[in-house]
Amino acid sequence: MEKFTEDETGSFYSYLSEGCRLCQKGAKMVLFVTGLCTRNCFYCPLSDERRGKDLVFANERPVNSDEDLLKEAELMNALGTGITGGEPLLKLERVLYYIRMLKTSFGKGHHIHLYTSMAPGRQILEKLADAGLDEIRFHPPQKYWNDLKNSQYADALQNAKELGIEAGIEIPALEGAEKVAAFAEETGVFLNLNELEFSDNNSEALLMNGFCLESDTSSAAAGSCKFARTALTKCKKAHFCSSVYKDAVQLRKRFQRIAKNTAREFDEITDDGTLVYGVIEGGDQELAEKTLRNLEIPSELFEVKNRKIEIAWWVLEELKESIKEELEPSGSRLTIIERYPFEDGMLVELIPL
Repeated sequence: MEKFTEDETGSFYSYLSEGCRLCQKGAKMVLFVTGLCTRNCFYCPLSDERRGKDLVFANERPVNSDEDLLKEAELMNALGTGITGGEPLLKLERVLYYIRMLKTSFGKGHHIHLYTSMAPGRQILEKLADAGLDEIRFHPPQKYWNDLKNSQYADALQNAKELGIEAGIEIPALEGAEKVAAFAEETGVFLNLNELEFSDNNSEALLMNGFCLESDTSSAAAGSCKFARTALTKCKKAHFCSSVYKDAVQLRKRFQRIAKNTAREFDEITDDGTLVYGVIEGGDQELAEKTLRNLEIPSELFEVKNRKIEIAWWVLEELKESIKEELEPSGSRLTIIERYPFEDGMLVELIPL
């Protein structure tokens, strides 16, 4: 077996593609180009919000214009982009347009990889290469795993390599993954295995296929890691990505990058990359603002917004009695909140004062 590097999340690898290296840093923007897909993989975790719908998202931001996409990339100081779906190649012209736009906006060094369950012909791969695609990850459905060398995926991998696109295979760690690993080794491409995870949308299908949760505190499917360890003995360029890693490292580091670029002077950035600040809302807002100024709160420690004031949480905590005395008769409410570090980010915690 090759020498593997293993981390505390359960991920291990002997090789990381450039796309994976940037993901480790949280430096890859996720560009979801469509929720349309002709496959019906039982393990697909795609949400109802996106499944079967022709929508575009940059990370969690809906993309209604080029400006939305570029703004999201700038907010996280993205060093690259991973294009996913649905099936991205069902919207080939859109994919080509976005690759060219990202390369033009951020330079040729902005690394772009793409996931696809299709096995495109050379003409499509030439278009992708010409546009500037750096890396492609093929996701062959499980029914092809026993005989990949006689499938269209073998040709697609070879063509991608000849065109200068780094090529690999990315699949969930399921029974039969060792055959895919042997094919990847024979073909000279990298293999990424993802730990199978339960989600709101695939849990019923996973249970019907005989899977169960690894534990009460994990979304990982029992046995998936074992399939990965067996498979990775057969491939020199391999990577197993655990479910814990995606949340504990990859997502957290992306949040940290966004938070660093978006935090105001009075926002506290947590270790998880979320933002914490205080809120004064309801009641007489003019009185609230006047009260803060009378208490000589520096203007850089609060921001007046529509129908509320956001303020450094530690200032609100320290002066809450004085502020309450002035504002409670008018119906104002004081809270400390923690949320994801982007516009209208999901609320993590709310603490009334």
